[in-house]
Amino acid sequence: MKTYKLFSPITLGSITLNNRIVMAPMTRCRAIDNIPNDLMATYYKQRASAGLIITEGTSPSPNGLGYARIPGIFNEAQIEGWKKTTAAVHKSGGKIIIQLMHTGRISHILNMQKGTEIMAPSAVKAAGQMWTDAKGLQDYPTPKEMTLEDIVLTKAEYVTAAKNAMLAGFDGVELHGANGYLLEEFLSPITNIRHDKYQGSVQNRCRFVIEVAQEVAAAIGKDKTGIRLSPYGVGGDMPNYPEIDATYNYLTIELNKLDIAYIHLVDHSAMGAPTVPLEIKKIIRKNFKNTIIMCGGYDKDGAEADIESGLCQLIGFGRPFINNPDLVERLENNHPLSQSLNADLFYSAEEHGYTDYPIFKEPVVLQIH
Repeated sequence: MKTYKLFSPITLGSITLNNRIVMAPMTRCRAIDNIPNDLMATYYKQRASAGLIITEGTSPSPNGLGYARIPGIFNEAQIEGWKKTTAAVHKSGGKIIIQLMHTGRISHILNMQKGTEIMAPSAVKAAGQMWTDAKGLQDYPTPKEMTLEDIVLTKAEYVTAAKNAMLAGFDGVELHGANGYLLEEFLSPITNIRHDKYQGSVQNRCRFVIEVAQEVAAAIGKDKTGIRLSPYGVGGDMPNYPEIDATYNYLTIELNKLDIAYIHLVDHSAMGAPTVPLEIKKIIRKNFKNTIIMCGGYDKDGAEADIESGLCQLIGFGRPFINNPDLVERLENNHPLSQSLNADLFYSAEEHGYTDYPIFKEPVVLQIH
């Protein structure tokens, strides 16, 4: 019988994981008033058999709360709210990292607090619409171009949020540099048309991301810092551009110099997005000596193959964790995965479609005498 590396322990930065299965970050919109709550703690506890949980995107700033009912980690109530989740996961033997997600231009003011601003590297409007609880679907507005002072303040917000995450009991922090949010907006020459040291060359466009990673790592420890990237991703109205390979080649060489714990690469092709070419994955693997997490459309054997090949050390699973809270046990024991998944409830505010998916139960065989 084959022994799978997928279920073996591994060290990631400063923490030891029970297996190599990662619960990928998924926005679920249950944080009423942007404060993590008991329902969220239950949801993450149910899935604590994952070697590592990465939380849903959590804003480091009031200006980054672009979606309805997403959590933050910039005030005391949010820190206290997250403590419920970290305590529940740790009590169940799991490890949990918070994903810091500043939504940038992928925002709507109806989802945000008074006195906030939608800001981005440049005043480039995203195509498409966003859900608001107040008025339903609304077009994305044109963001404000960040001043140099805004950039300094935003970097400081990431640092404070990372420190707050440590106070809340998290095992580390993941910077969301993918899916068209603020960090990725700086990387692309389509969303970043500034006229200063943060725009123009590949090096300049990577500058903000590198500075945020550097400052967060200095504040909480490089062994507790990771980043998520999505080269060739188109989420958040991010068209591809000719310098993609050069951008991620340079960026990952620089991230390697920072000696952060991991890079998390997401490939959304299983959900209809363009495939991330194997070549860029290999370039990143070559550039970065620490842990790489791969995520996107994996099954058990595909995950094992990429670990065995050395392309990555950990595998992220997203949607299968929604309706299979015991996904690790199901994969390890070859139990069938639940096919019952209600997409209409992905982003609702209640427990239905969130904490009410059952764990696997062996069918009862009746003995007839």
